[in-house]
Amino acid sequence: MEFGLWEKYYKEILDDFGFSRSGDEESAKLLDEILSTEGCLTLDDLSQIVGFSDKFIVFGAGPSLKEHIIHLKENYDLRDYVLVAADGATTALIEERLSPDIVATDLDGNIDDILLANIRGANIVIHAHGDNIDKIASLTSFFNNVLGTTQAQPVGNLYNFGGFTDGDRAMFLAVALGASEMTLAGMDFGDIVTRYSRPNIETDLAEADDFKKKKLKYAELFTQWIIDNEDVTIINLCK
Repeated sequence: MEFGLWEKYYKEILDDFGFSRSGDEESAKLLDEILSTEGCLTLDDLSQIVGFSDKFIVFGAGPSLKEHIIHLKENYDLRDYVLVAADGATTALIEERLSPDIVATDLDGNIDDILLANIRGANIVIHAHGDNIDKIASLTSFFNNVLGTTQAQPVGNLYNFGGFTDGDRAMFLAVALGASEMTLAGMDFGDIVTRYSRPNIETDLAEADDFKKKKLKYAELFTQWIIDNEDVTIINLCK
C-alpha cells in the first residue's frame, strides 16, 4: 500500500484512538537514529534472504494459533514457506520447536523469545509508534538483522508498507516481499485474546478489552483490503 493511500487510513486511526502523530514521528526518528548507528536491513536485503519461496505463512496470536501450528507441522513441508510471526506468536512457535524467518514486532511480545528467534536466524522487523518509544530506546540494539517500520511518514532507513496491528503489518510486509500465496494461522479477528498477544493476562484466554476489539476490527479491514487489491492468494486456516 502506497503511503498516500495509507495516510487516509492512518488519519482515521489517529482520530479513532486518540493517538499522537507527533509521538509516532518521534519514535520513528529515534528508531532511524539507532539503526543508522547499529546497521539495518533494507527491503532488498530481506527479499534476498527470504527469496527461497514466494509462499508465506503469517502467524497471528489468536486463540487458534497452537492448533494451526500443529496442523501445519503435520500437513505442510514448512521448508517450502517463509514463516512470519506477528510479535507474540513467536512464543507459540518456539514452544513447538519452530523458528520463524521473520518476526514483525512492536516489542510488546515476549522479548526473550523474540531474542531467541533472532539468535536462531530470524530477521526482526521492528515497528515504531508513539506508545513504544521507551522500548525502541532500550531494546532495539539487542537485535541483529533488523528492518525498521513506522505507521507515519517513512523517514531515513524506515519503511511503511501499510497495516496497523502486528498481524496485518506482517501481511503487508509479505506482499512487499513478493508473496504469491499467503496462509494465515492464528488470525481469528474475534473477541478473545491469548497470553501470546497479552503476556500479562493470568489465563491462556481472556475476553479482549474494547481497545483490542477495535484494533482487531482494523486488522480484519486491512486483511480484506489485501484480498481485494493485491495479487496474492490468501488461505485463512480459520475459515
